[in-house]
Amino acid sequence: MSTAQAPARPAPTKKLNLYKGDPGMWSWVAHRISGVAIFFFLFVHVLDTALVTVSPESYNAVIDTYKTPIVGLMEIGLVALVLFHALNGLRIVLIDFWLKGAKYQRQMLWAVLAIWVVVFAAATARLLFLLFQHL
Repeated sequence: MSTAQAPARPAPTKKLNLYKGDPGMWSWVAHRISGVAIFFFLFVHVLDTALVTVSPESYNAVIDTYKTPIVGLMEIGLVALVLFHALNGLRIVLIDFWLKGAKYQRQMLWAVLAIWVVVFAAATARLLFLLFQHL
C-alpha cells in the first residue's frame, strides 16, 4: 500500500517591489518633483506680476527682494529644474511615440543627464557671473 504525499510547497517567492531603485524610477520621481516645483514658481510669478496692478510700490518692493543673492541662487535651482524637466520630457515623448523608444530608454536617460550637466554647467557659470557682478 502506498501513502499519498502532500504536494511540496513551492519556495516562497520574493515580493516584487514596483519601486526597485532603478535610474528610470528616480527619473520619474525627479520629473514629478521638478514639475510641481515649476508649477509653484509659476503660481508665485503670476501673483507677483499681478501685484503691479494692485500696488506698484509693493510690486517694486517684491522686485527689490528678487535682486538679493539668495534669490540669485534660487534662480540657479530653477534653471536646473526647468532644464531637467524639459530634457526628460523630450525623453518621455520619444519613449511614447518612437517604436524603439522603450528599448533605448536607459541610454536616453544617460544622454539626458549628460546634456543636462553640460548645459547646466554653462548656465550656472553665467548666472554666477551675473550674481557676483551685481554684489
